Amino acid sequence: MVTQILVSMAATMAFAVLFHVHKSEYLYCAGNGAVGWMVYSLCISYGAGAPTASIWASLSLTLVARALSAIRKMPSTIFLMTGIFSLVPGSGLYYTSYYLILGDLVQFMAKGTETLKIAGAIVLGMIFGLLLPQTWFNQLGKLAAQLRK
Repeated sequence: MVTQILVSMAATMAFAVLFHVHKSEYLYCAGNGAVGWMVYSLCISYGAGAPTASIWASLSLTLVARALSAIRKMPSTIFLMTGIFSLVPGSGLYYTSYYLILGDLVQFMAKGTETLKIAGAIVLGMIFGLLLPQTWFNQLGKLAAQLRK
């Protein structure tokens, strides 16, 4: 699991470079991606399905992204969009298209439904994380600023 987390950090950092995130934020983006993948892996290891693990992982990385945005005085989308990279069901999209091209409609429907569930779970996790008041996170930013002094 440690290897997966490190690879997730590297992939998230690469995505941050691709999105032209400021260099000072690379490690924070990578850390957020690692948090998301760690929560996902823990949920899977405790028997949760991929959609359930995805909702918890996206919720956790949304909350971390909002906290980082308050602490680092940056938009939360910097941390959220790069961090979500490791959770996106890219292989599910690939295999859905693959089965469609092959004409295997049973596998196409099965993989497509699973991929839509995961994508919907990611969106729901982000929505739940964005429902919390920003003032909570601003207080965290003020606390971090006081600790720096």
